[in-house]
Amino acid sequence: MSKPVALTLPHQLGRAEARRRLQGGFAKMVQVLPGAIGSYSERWEGDRLVFGVVAMGQTLSGVIEVLDTVVTMEIVLPGVLGLLASSLKGRLQKAGTLLLTRK
Repeated sequence: MSKPVALTLPHQLGRAEARRRLQGGFAKMVQVLPGAIGSYSERWEGDRLVFGVVAMGQTLSGVIEVLDTVVTMEIVLPGVLGLLASSLKGRLQKAGTLLLTRK
């Protein structure tokens, strides 16, 4: 059974800088997923990132939308990953916040 997870990450970077950071740091964000990451794909459609990641032998998919003051993430966690949704949500929230923190 699939479990959808939604995250909202506020930022003060502006849309262009937030997108630049996500472009450079998305691969690091997926490392918070359990198990060996088999592969991942990402495709930008304007300020929207569509992605797929293989973790624990299962493919999860999602969309990240970059807006002026917030980044939204919608991820569908299949099977066993769905059972870990609350834990994964916390890890993704932390990794995303670190990526979008003003430096």
